[in-house]
Amino acid sequence: MRQWLHRMNPSVKFVIITISMITMAFFFNPWTPLVFFFGVVLFQLAFAKVSWKIWGLMMLPFLLGAIGYFWTTLVFGNDNADPIGTALSLSFRVLAFSSLSLLFVFTTKPVDFILSLMQQLKLSPKIAYSILVGYQFLPVLKDEFVQIQQAQQLRGIVKPKSPVKGILAMRHVLIPMLAGAVRKAERTAFAMEARGFTGDSDRTFYKRVTIGRTDFWMTVMFVLLVLISIYAGITGPAIQK
Repeated sequence: MRQWLHRMNPSVKFVIITISMITMAFFFNPWTPLVFFFGVVLFQLAFAKVSWKIWGLMMLPFLLGAIGYFWTTLVFGNDNADPIGTALSLSFRVLAFSSLSLLFVFTTKPVDFILSLMQQLKLSPKIAYSILVGYQFLPVLKDEFVQIQQAQQLRGIVKPKSPVKGILAMRHVLIPMLAGAVRKAERTAFAMEARGFTGDSDRTFYKRVTIGRTDFWMTVMFVLLVLISIYAGITGPAIQK
């Protein structure tokens, strides 16, 4: 059970999370998103293995955003409405949506997600492999960025102290990076063509991503969490001014 969220089919997980977010958007009381947020955290505790230190760091900007929503709504909200209830509802909704997004990110492998989109949701291989190749280029571009900066330092190019000049000087790094990215993309296109890639949707896969019992049970549990959250919002006490 500890790895159930990791073993879920990525497309099923994506659809369930999307439906959950859309459902949460129709409820404006603070209790529904609050209960849902704690339910998502409980799911990660019980059915996933994540680094809570990294999770907390990733969640911190969303927490600050939720506090900002609460403060601005409370101060600048309509006096005729319920400012406290509205502010809490917006803040808890930010936490609920961000926790769902982090759940998907921390428990889903990008390659498996792309394969699942092609196999279950029939995404075009041309689009899928373009996204996958772009994702694979990210660490390469990061390393190349560092290498270009180090090469410029060896040539005696000093980093400007002024922020404005520093931004303008970035073109000396970005232009070589862009040229290198174009060359890498061209070589990748030639390699895929040489291996017979035509973008045909009727193709076989070395790795099959299937739907199993884990997907069924986790779907049931997500549905139960949504229903419990809705019930908590309907029966929860009203927020007084």
